[in-house]
Amino acid sequence: GCIMMRKCHLNTCPVGVATQDPELRKRFTGKPEHVINYFFFVAEEVRRHMAQLGFRTVSEMIGQSDRLEMRKAIAHWKAHGLDFSRLLEKPKVTPEVALFQREQQDHHLDQALDQELIRQAAPALERGEAVRIETPVKNYHRTVGTMLSGRVAERYGHAGLPDDTIYIKARGTGGQSWGAWLAKGVTVELEGDANDYVGKGLSGGRLIIYPPADAGIARAEENIIVGNTVLYGAISGECFFRGVAGERFCVRNSGAVAVVEGVGDHGCEYMTGGVMVCLGPTGRNFAAGMSGGVAYVFDGDGSFERRCNMAMVELQPIADEDDALEALDHQGGDMETAGLVDLTRDMTRHDKQRLRTLIERHLHYTNSDVARTILADWENQFSRFVKVMPLDYRRALEEMQARKSRPPVPQRAPKPAQPLKETAAHG
Repeated sequence: GCIMMRKCHLNTCPVGVATQDPELRKRFTGKPEHVINYFFFVAEEVRRHMAQLGFRTVSEMIGQSDRLEMRKAIAHWKAHGLDFSRLLEKPKVTPEVALFQREQQDHHLDQALDQELIRQAAPALERGEAVRIETPVKNYHRTVGTMLSGRVAERYGHAGLPDDTIYIKARGTGGQSWGAWLAKGVTVELEGDANDYVGKGLSGGRLIIYPPADAGIARAEENIIVGNTVLYGAISGECFFRGVAGERFCVRNSGAVAVVEGVGDHGCEYMTGGVMVCLGPTGRNFAAGMSGGVAYVFDGDGSFERRCNMAMVELQPIADEDDALEALDHQGGDMETAGLVDLTRDMTRHDKQRLRTLIERHLHYTNSDVARTILADWENQFSRFVKVMPLDYRRALEEMQARKSRPPVPQRAPKPAQPLKETAAHG
């Protein structure tokens, strides 16, 4: 098991726990039976302590703080001044007052907004027909789209539905985990703002968030539009946010595409896949533990490198690749806005066109002033972006490309079969 090397983010775990390296993973010696055995020992020891204290069940122990005693160790200088007497005081209550959970909590899921969304989306869920839903939202509407996505997954699996089959236009302030686990084929457009954990576990859906027209915000790119830990653990899908995100944007993102106009500290932390475009400033410690995917950051004043954690990544300029640009443009013009161009094709090249395509989509979905300004002066502005590329990720992609470009090894022709010799019979 873990030996506390404190290298979880470096992919070099010597005991094979926190690593994707196949050679290091061979060193992991754990088995499911070990965990089972451990919990048997825990249960046995707990039983002994319960017997000494006179308890028959774990429930009987809850709230019996009068059985706890402070160890002499609190006399240590590090614990000087600590007083636990209030924590250990047993409240004086009548016998009918419960000290532990006696009834199931009602989370009011039957009243969740998703129940109405599921009802209105019935034609899409049952027959695959396109539906459009409009609804106001408040900040107590949490995990909007999650139960609906569960119904999509039940019927259509992870492949989901065609893009925009279920299109939800919401207005207001979205609650925690807005669009969490949103399935492919579900698009949620929010005219307003949202809280933390937007797009958590995103699974193919599309999220669009921009300020209301009457918000009185002069510059959306200077104001927060979504909270902290956005796209935590997302695996696919795309997001477009006209405004600034909080801390830990795209943490553990493993495949989603996102465009935002600024982020707080620890952006792209532990990211393993996907594409992130930041059209504004970032906080400190960007790309800490980032082992996959790419990020494009607008470095207007040239100070981004000081805020980027360079332990696992390198910064590259955006190359003016005319050949790549022409090749990708031939895929179909307006298809880029519709999301039909493969943005993850050959992540070591095509940066200029990939970046432009995403900024054009951002403008299309959010009417962003920042995107419009950059595109209006594209030939001068694209060079102000830097590409954040994990070192090991780049090396792995280059090795894969080298293997594909290698000519096939010629196969030796099989030797012709030798004629069978007749054997004379002896009498």
